[in-house]
Amino acid sequence: MKARLSILQAGPGMSLQDLGRPGHRAFGLTQGGAADRSALYEGAALLGQAPGLAALEMVGVGGTFSAGRDLRIALTGARMSASIDGAPLVWNASHLLPAGAELRIGGARSGVYGYLHVGGGFGGELQLGSRASHLSIGIGKALKAGDSLPLCPDRGGPNAMTLPCEDRFEGGRLRMVASLQTDAFDAATRECFAATAFRRDPRANRTGVRLNHDGEGFFAQGQLSIVSEVIVPGDIQITGEGAPFVLLSECQTTGGYPRIGTVLPCDLPRVAQAPVGAALRFESVSLAEASEIECRYRAWRADLPRRVTPLLRDPAAMRDLLSYQLVGGMISARDDPFEQED
Repeated sequence: MKARLSILQAGPGMSLQDLGRPGHRAFGLTQGGAADRSALYEGAALLGQAPGLAALEMVGVGGTFSAGRDLRIALTGARMSASIDGAPLVWNASHLLPAGAELRIGGARSGVYGYLHVGGGFGGELQLGSRASHLSIGIGKALKAGDSLPLCPDRGGPNAMTLPCEDRFEGGRLRMVASLQTDAFDAATRECFAATAFRRDPRANRTGVRLNHDGEGFFAQGQLSIVSEVIVPGDIQITGEGAPFVLLSECQTTGGYPRIGTVLPCDLPRVAQAPVGAALRFESVSLAEASEIECRYRAWRADLPRRVTPLLRDPAAMRDLLSYQLVGGMISARDDPFEQED
């Protein structure tokens, strides 16, 4: 009998996600996949496995889980409270989930999307080469209490490891390049857009995030005559009321709203993870600058396995052991510590 992970309780919008389904946009299917792809690479590094394996994506709150065999697990993405049989767990780290033990994952303390990874990844049927749920078009499903997920064999690897937690969970700067309609917005509008402090609206999902701001909306010349054309995650569409939407992994493949710019792929996790009300600002960069930024991001991803460190350091492997003060205070080998002073 194959090993499975049982879901005893589940938060809303929980689903299986991997890196998605590239290559199908011409047929009307966007790539989809995890809202925060960086979290998949972090989980893979912590468990010593490929980043393309499916993980459990949790939206705002986790759930309660149990398995019939020992599992290596990793927790990445939005920082959530977590424990095994009541013992608290470190986030952005890997742990052993013993057979029959109860893993509880609570609400997000920062960010939106948290991820539960298992050694070997989750199993199940491949659809167009992926196990990712694409909820907006009916591929896969939102997981619920009572569901039982098949697990792929775990070839083994590191455990009780941790990674430095990247700061991408409270909004911040978003770098963008020009899009097809950028020049349809006059210079004053583009300057105002760059100078505006936006806030993440409650209206958001895996398709996109609406941004709020103070003041008037943003409008392009001839925006009502734009013909529907291909769009991609990261595009910043401006609606008829002048509000920007940043498109995410499950966005549609075509659209007719004008786009004032396109957020770089490496900054999309920051958009997805921004909690309601978080401040976001845009910064325009050239295509050459964008290419350099993306190369640095890929180098950061590739370097993640080297940045993994043990949760508890082995004294035998600590080259700087003698720099630590291991004993506080002075003692004597001759004095009796229990002898009463006169």
